[in-house]
Amino acid sequence: MKNIKLIIATHKKFQMPRNKKLYLPIQVGSEGKAELGYQTDNTGENISLRNPYYSELTGLYWAWKNLDCDYLGLVHYRRYFSKKTQRFTEGLDIDDVILDQNDIEHLLEQAEVIVPKKRKYYIETLYSHYAHTHDKRHLEITRTILAEQQPDYLDSYDAVMRQRSGYMFNMFIMSKPLSDTYCEWLFPIIDELFNRIDVDGYSSFDARLFGRVSECLFNVWLSHQQLKTIEVPFMYMEKVNFFKKGKSFLEAKFLGKKYGSSF
Repeated sequence: MKNIKLIIATHKKFQMPRNKKLYLPIQVGSEGKAELGYQTDNTGENISLRNPYYSELTGLYWAWKNLDCDYLGLVHYRRYFSKKTQRFTEGLDIDDVILDQNDIEHLLEQAEVIVPKKRKYYIETLYSHYAHTHDKRHLEITRTILAEQQPDYLDSYDAVMRQRSGYMFNMFIMSKPLSDTYCEWLFPIIDELFNRIDVDGYSSFDARLFGRVSECLFNVWLSHQQLKTIEVPFMYMEKVNFFKKGKSFLEAKFLGKKYGSSF
């Protein structure tokens, strides 16, 4: 049996899987906060204080530096890889829906990286969607940093920015050595971006831009590495207002109204 750990990034108490050997809840941004009874991201080598900007990446960083396992995955307290495509319903038993050890081992026999089904934008590229909903300078500065640190990734970056779909949410499952390689590539870029963007005056929602940019960078890394991926459904563990979400998407595209909150 493979030693697989799926960290669950969370900042609050929530229904968690019963399989504690496979799923590990991580309280992200735990430095200075009351503990929730989960593993905190402020032990060992950590960047817990950057959680207001990096979001779930502080949990990924903690796992990179402190967790010993053969395979590592990242999911969220309200968003998991699931056995099939379905929507949340009241009374749902989370353990009936999410991937178990056997599911994951079977998937890993078929690919190097498990990813969530692509989010398709259809009328937007990844670049134009970000530019319409946030601030395109974030991606432009990221490209400049990439040119300085990892110039061989520029072609992949440009190609990904032209895509009309991508793997979102920083969700994945892959071997720990492979995830270590990814983190060694990602964090110097994100850290330099953090150094170059002044977030003073940003709302708490806008300040989390570094986590959003990393979603794009994950696609860049995957493309450049030419890794074999397998797409898996994911499920929200709360009701999502898809009407509001779609309305905001169209308002951003056609009316220039930036996103101001999560959905």
